[in-house]
This record gives sequence, structure tokens and C-alpha cells, in this order.
Amino acid sequence: MSLVRRRLLSRFSPPQLIALTFALGILVGAALLSLPVTHGAGRRVNFLQALFTATSALCVTGLNVVDPSRDFNRLGQIIIMVLIQVGGLGIITFGTVFTLLMRRRVNYSERIRLAQQISAFSVGDVVPLIRNIFIYTFVIEAAGAALLAFRFVPLHGWREGLFSAVFHSVSAFNNAGFALYSDNLMRFVSDPLVSLVVGALIILGGMGFLVQMNAVAHLMNPRRNRLLVHSKLVLTMMAALLLIGTLGYLALEWNNPKTLGSLSVGDRLLASFFQSVVTRTAGFNSIDNGALTLGGVFLTIILMFIGANPGSTGGGIKTSTFYVMMASAWSMVRGHRDTTLFARRIDEETVLRAMTVGLLSIGLVNVMFILLLVTNTNSHVRFEHLFYEAVSAFGTVGLSMNTTPLLNPSQDLILIGLMYLGRIGPLTFAVAFGQPGAREPVRYPQEKDILIG
Repeated sequence: MSLVRRRLLSRFSPPQLIALTFALGILVGAALLSLPVTHGAGRRVNFLQALFTATSALCVTGLNVVDPSRDFNRLGQIIIMVLIQVGGLGIITFGTVFTLLMRRRVNYSERIRLAQQISAFSVGDVVPLIRNIFIYTFVIEAAGAALLAFRFVPLHGWREGLFSAVFHSVSAFNNAGFALYSDNLMRFVSDPLVSLVVGALIILGGMGFLVQMNAVAHLMNPRRNRLLVHSKLVLTMMAALLLIGTLGYLALEWNNPKTLGSLSVGDRLLASFFQSVVTRTAGFNSIDNGALTLGGVFLTIILMFIGANPGSTGGGIKTSTFYVMMASAWSMVRGHRDTTLFARRIDEETVLRAMTVGLLSIGLVNVMFILLLVTNTNSHVRFEHLFYEAVSAFGTVGLSMNTTPLLNPSQDLILIGLMYLGRIGPLTFAVAFGQPGAREPVRYPQEKDILIG
């Protein structure tokens, strides 16, 4: 049986296996969530709604066409939480852990697939890294749940409060954005404990496992463990985007009575920081995103599209991709031949890959956005609402301008496709199902007479 399984898996490349396992996981999750035994009392969830919820959970997005707090009972909510955990860490990652627990050796081809899924630098370090990722993840989620229990247990009692603490901790660390309240976390807009703990979990989950481990090792022994250039890049970008987002929301929403205008100064600062954090593909909200000013909407779209760091539970084109694109363009404008970062030159292949990811992502979002416009039948759903939904789905963010429940089945299917492609990545999907690469037999002479710009 093991030989048959290995032969079957050997037929698929790492990108194909990633794409297929996520698709299979979505179908399994949809089948489970469509069972009446998982639905709330007097509630009925059809298969399309279950498929949307399963995709949103496994792709750690957070968009919802139903209310998870009411339309699903405890069993359904546990299934959603498991899908979030599996989707955040990766299906192949979970499979490897089970393999390790069964004392079976992980072969080289499996290590390649794992390295691609978690963005590891070296194939040889994959298995120890997976062990550390799982230990680290569950320790952080347990710590987050313990802190959140101080708020949820007094509100709901021990049984309900502890489950709520665990659910929201898992959802936050995996950047999923699912909440067990109909208003998400808007009731906690002035609560520093919930906002800061959930915000910290989101930041840690979106930072990237490799970066976190490198940073911890560097802090423990700076001489032996240097901070990698990649770590410096993503930590700098993360801090800059959080600061820009916080200041941006304060400036754009300060006098908006439907978002920050009715809050105290301290609460405005807290809500702005939390809003800046959740746009990093988390999907929680403590203010009404449907009431944002147009400036706030535009800022949110930009932050959602950039997303989190590589190798994390978050989505988007990733911070490193955005930096390389902007830095290479700036180097070209200044007439510099090379794109540099922390006294290091970024190789041309990395620049080309970043540009490819950026262009594929922009193209995918715009094509799907046009399809959302063409299939729109609700006059109350405006242009900016659909574009917001498209970027949110692609970035696996989960923020909505209260539009998702108003969409028709055709638009639901479009968002399902966007969430799926956003989670596995457009480049991974293109490589997985595109024409297999082959060395070109002829290399033509270079042409320099093409005018650009």
C-alpha cells in the first residue's frame, strides 16, 4: 500500500500536490459542513454555503455567506476550527507530522514538497523545521487562548468561554478571521485585552515561521546566529506597514462617526492599530468596514493586496514581493544596474519572480473583479464593494463591506476560486498546471531596440 501511494504521489510535482491537496481538503470540509448534524438549531446550510465556508476556513480567509456563530453548532464550529488549523499550517505539513509520529522516514521527494509549501531555504532542514513549527504553533495558540480566557470565561462561563478562547486564538494565529460573534469583534473595540492579544497572534502568525525562528535564535545568541537578510527585510516591511496603516486610519477615519469618530482618543488609537493589523490577511474587524470613508477603503485594499510575510499563515502577494518590485523599479529610475538590500545585491531571478507574482496577482484580481461585475444582480452592491471583496478574497483576508451575504451563487463561486488561488498562490497554480518546463533547444540573439516607457 505504501509503495502504491509513493508511486501515485511521484506522478505529481510539488506545486501540483499543493494545489490538489487543498482542493481535496475543501471538498471534504464542504461535505462535513453540509451535514445537518453540524447545523445550528432551526438552521439549514446548503452545499454551496458549506463549500464557501470550507474554502474560507481552509484557505484561512474569513469571508462568510452564513453566520458561523448561529448557523453552525458546536460540532460545526469545531470542524471549522480544524480546517483553519490545517489550512494555516498546510495539509502536506500535517501529513508529514503524522508520518513522523508513525516512525516512517520522510523521503527526498516529500522533503521537496514540504520545502516549497513552507518556503524553506534548504530541503535538508525541512523535517526538524516542521517539528519546531508545530511545537511553536501550539505553544503560541495555547498562550493566546489562556490570555483570552480572562475575558471570555467571565462573559460566557468556563465551558463556553474556554472554547471561545481556543477558537479565537486558533483563528487569529492562522490569520483566518472567523469569530463566534455576529458582529465579529466590534463589541470589543474598546477592549485592550482582546484587541492586543488577537493583534499579537495575527502578527506572529503573519510574520513567517522561518523569520520568527531566526529572530529568536539571533536574540538568544547574536554572535552565532546572524539575522538573515530575508528576516531583516520582512521585519522592516512589517513594522513599516503597521505604522503606515495605523497613522493612515487615524487620519482618514478620525472624524467619521460611523468608525472612529465616536470613540475616545485612546480607543481610536487602539482601533486604528487593530485595523492596520487585521488588513495583513487576518479578517477580524472591530469597526464597521462598510462605513469606511473612500480613503479608508482604498488604504485597506492596498494593505490587503500586499498581505503578510512568506512562509506564514497569511496571504497576499507578500511583503518581500512588494519590496523587491518597488526597489527594482526605484533602482531603474535612479539608473542603477543592481537592486540592493542591506549591502547585498538581489539576484535577477528573484526580481523576475517578484514581478511575475505581482503581475499574475493583479491580472487575476482584475479578471475576477470583472466577472463579479458582470454577474452582479444586486443594485445595492456597488463598484467599490465588489473590488473590495475581490482583493479580500485573493489576499485571504476576509474583511468585507457587509457585501458577502448579498452576493448571488455565481459570485460566491468566483470568490471561492479567488480564495483558493490566493491561498496556494497564482504562480504555484500556473507552474502546477501550465506547460512543463523544458530547456529551449535554441537561444535567439538578444534584441535591444524595443522601446519601453
